[in-house]
Amino acid sequence: MLKELQGRRIAILAADGVERVELDEPRAAVEEAGAAVEVLSITAGEIQARNHELEPAGTIAVDRTVGEVRVDAFDALILPGGTVNPDKLRVDDTAVAFVGDFVRSGKPVAAICHGPWTLVEADVVRDRKVTSYPSVRTDLRNAGATVVDQAVCIDGNLITSRSPSDLPAFCEAITEALASSPAQT
Repeated sequence: MLKELQGRRIAILAADGVERVELDEPRAAVEEAGAAVEVLSITAGEIQARNHELEPAGTIAVDRTVGEVRVDAFDALILPGGTVNPDKLRVDDTAVAFVGDFVRSGKPVAAICHGPWTLVEADVVRDRKVTSYPSVRTDLRNAGATVVDQAVCIDGNLITSRSPSDLPAFCEAITEALASSPAQT
């Protein structure tokens, strides 16, 4: 990639319990393509990352809290998984409102594994086609989504994937979606 995302700003929204690889690989992919990335969270400082849900995987610096930013400051939003991470996000009103506003803005929103739980809470999956980790699929159906079992599902501005094994396709879908859409910030 020849820096086709130069000038783009990407937000990654995560909390304690984030699956490290699901944050690190998409961040690396968009940065390699020239985008600037900010890690947002519901608390300042650092968040605790995990490998395979249970193994500590160090910390990740938080650039700003979600309450300090506006949707119009970013071109895309990435929601990594890990079970604890989206569970913490979906009980935070500010995070849920940010995610809902981002989806409604029409800008790309990418969620992987358990990340779509926050989309459910924001009530933005009704009548949309999505995928996720198997244990989240019932919640998605109950929220009105059509659930598919494939590596990447793209429905309008929503990009979803099932698990870390889908990261190569997920990262490619994110960079392609951004490269083909005009900068919005």
